[in-house]
Amino acid sequence: MIAVVPGGLFLGRAERAEAQVLAPTSPALQLLVPLPKPAGPPPVDQVLQSGVLIVVSKASQKMHVFHNGKLWASSPVSTGKRGHSTPAGVFPILQKKTYHRSNLYSNAPMPFMQRLTWGGVAIHAGRLPGYPASHGCIRLPYGFAKSLFALTRAATTTVVVTNEATGSETVAMTLALNAQSGRPAALAAAIPPVAVPSPAPSSPQFAGRGQTIQLAAALSAAEAEARWQSLVSLHPELAGFRKDVVSAVVGSRRYWRLRASAPEAYAMCASLKRSGQDCFNVS
Repeated sequence: MIAVVPGGLFLGRAERAEAQVLAPTSPALQLLVPLPKPAGPPPVDQVLQSGVLIVVSKASQKMHVFHNGKLWASSPVSTGKRGHSTPAGVFPILQKKTYHRSNLYSNAPMPFMQRLTWGGVAIHAGRLPGYPASHGCIRLPYGFAKSLFALTRAATTTVVVTNEATGSETVAMTLALNAQSGRPAALAAAIPPVAVPSPAPSSPQFAGRGQTIQLAAALSAAEAEARWQSLVSLHPELAGFRKDVVSAVVGSRRYWRLRASAPEAYAMCASLKRSGQDCFNVS
């Protein structure tokens, strides 16, 4: 069946799937109006002034996140494996869902999903084996994905995926600016580096016994480390705590427990829980 829309446009089955059905003017006719195409991502220089810039390096398997021009946090990632490569380019956030299941790959869970393309590429929490292993998506540690999900807004977030290595946040930012402007990636080394504010010096880490709290149970030591970096970015007072990553086997599975110690750690744990962060006291 072919449907007629205003202006004489004919829509077949595939096009109707992307159209919005309006109230019919008669029982025999339904008017189908194509949905508007999603807007492109905000310019990189704009989100660096006010917004979120996410830079993903497939070569380094790393993500750098900038908030209002300053490095917010970085994390290891797992991008698409051979045959399912994550596309390079500049992307908007098209859709966000706290809990989503893949429409393409066996209903696989995709917590804290942030869609980049309607073809199935998204940022979400998932397993990080230390190499590209996904079907095209960008996997993050669970805790980092949760924090990033809370940070981003579709209208003020731009995602840049690059094939180039990002040895530092300065290189990541420069590559993102080059990608937006259409400059070849090879020019990155020739362009003066972008000034990135240095983080404020952190307090010396607590060295005594004190009180201990647990902040996460990760599936790898790298995921636990990424979670710590994210938490310190969100709660700078944690920088003075002593961090410990403790391996433990529960049942037949190994976990890496992220713990922190300081004289007033229990009070900090209570404050973190009020803000929605998982935490409990360790006796």
